[in-house]
Amino acid sequence: MSIGEIWNLIILNPFINVLIVLSDYLFNSFGLTIILLTIIIRGLMYPLTLKQLRASKAMQSIQAQVAEVRKKYEKDKQKAAQEQMRLMKESGMNPLGCLLPMLIQLPIWIALYMSIIRVLAVSPEDFLGLSQHLYSSWPVFSLVPLENSFLWLNLAVPDPWLILPILVGGSMWVQQKMMMTATTDPKQRAQSQMMLWMMPMMFAFLTLTFPSGLALYWLTSNVISIVMQYFVTGWGGLVSPKTVKRDTSDTRIKGRVARQEVSVAEDDLGADIVVPSSAQEEGTEHGKSGGKRQDRRGSYPTRLRTTRRKPGGSRGQRRKGR
Repeated sequence: MSIGEIWNLIILNPFINVLIVLSDYLFNSFGLTIILLTIIIRGLMYPLTLKQLRASKAMQSIQAQVAEVRKKYEKDKQKAAQEQMRLMKESGMNPLGCLLPMLIQLPIWIALYMSIIRVLAVSPEDFLGLSQHLYSSWPVFSLVPLENSFLWLNLAVPDPWLILPILVGGSMWVQQKMMMTATTDPKQRAQSQMMLWMMPMMFAFLTLTFPSGLALYWLTSNVISIVMQYFVTGWGGLVSPKTVKRDTSDTRIKGRVARQEVSVAEDDLGADIVVPSSAQEEGTEHGKSGGKRQDRRGSYPTRLRTTRRKPGGSRGQRRKGR
């Protein structure tokens, strides 16, 4: 048995027959059939997708450490690669976790593309080729040909209004932006920006050349991926990190009150304490010298004797006292 026969037996024939049967249950709408089949496929692939999202989240958590390793071992590429693998193992991240869902989806895209081309047959030769893939035990012969119109689209040809390419590219850009991680490495930032725009533009271009039925699958798959990623990792790179502003209102109020209390205390001390002129001169000399004069009685401020004013005293009374 050749590879082509194995491909038809295992992948292509089941796709074609399932599409025809589902279309019969969905009011003969091939567009709804593609959307439902996409949901079923993504549901079956949910465990792999969840691993991919968790691996992406783990990669975000070690970005700072990876940048430090690259900077530390900038001249030793082998040592840097070993340290990065060690960090990935410690974080529980599998590098293949991000690639495996994409590799599995690739044959699905090819099979869906070939199924759409064959199911939406428009010539007798196409019908003859389609009959070779139909199951005789299933009631599928009476269900073909299928209706190829859905909304404004002809699912057998590209979208002439360019609405679907824009939707496919935009949804893929949102998905890529959510997966982006903040990094301080200029090279890694440049690579992330390149992937952010390269993938959406590539799929938008493919939508211009491939049948709209396949583009409808891409659009539905992108929307499902966005929803899944939101519930696992949040909005990710779509939301810029906000700088947390500390609420210093209480601190300012407390500082203002404390300064007022200090000023009031200084006023009270100034009203009640008179420092002798000799002590002031000594303090001035002490301030100029910059040293701390101490003796047996203690530090300099403790040796100052204060003379309290008698309440009700006046200049005349002080003169009489003299």
